[in-house]
Amino acid sequence: MGDMSGFRDAVGRWAADGTAGPGGAAGARARELAAGLGLRTAVLLEGPSDLAAVEALAALGGRDLAAEGVCAVAMGGAMSIARYAALLGPPGLGLRLGGLCDARERPFYDRGLRRAGAPPGGFHVCVADLEDELIRALGTARAEEVVGTEGDARAWQTFQRQPAQHGRPRREQLRRFLGTQKGRKIRYGRLLVEALEPGRVPAPLEELLTGL
Repeated sequence: MGDMSGFRDAVGRWAADGTAGPGGAAGARARELAAGLGLRTAVLLEGPSDLAAVEALAALGGRDLAAEGVCAVAMGGAMSIARYAALLGPPGLGLRLGGLCDARERPFYDRGLRRAGAPPGGFHVCVADLEDELIRALGTARAEEVVGTEGDARAWQTFQRQPAQHGRPRREQLRRFLGTQKGRKIRYGRLLVEALEPGRVPAPLEELLTGL
């Protein structure tokens, strides 16, 4: 796990330093770690909450993604897709790429992947985002139970009383609530996955894991 964390750190530095191709210390370190880990696939995810959900679902299925040569990477935003695809895909480390994207961002992903020479087939589309997919799969009542179990019931009730939430569908309120505190989306990315009934995994998430 330490080496996998080191790989993610190296990729993040590589993406940030603007160095094209495999050059630079961060790129060299990422390439060295990828070889040592035997990586064959990179799963590109918008942020850490998506990463938490993917890793939680893999763990529930008894899968060790690292042992399978798979590394899930949080890009820090959808706008980074072209950069990460170029670094980790065919022009860079040559890894097979997969991931999740929101429906409204699919055209941007398609353009970024095309620029990187990477096929878009491994990317699966969430209607709004992954949190919305998970809430719909659970149902709002079960999602609220998870919120209560985690000690956030009072904060949730206070949020619902805000004027901006009046008249908004409960599912949308829940989705927005998860983003109101730093770290909450990451925590609930794991918790909502763990609360899913068998056979209720959202299609984009299930298809992503099945295809790895």
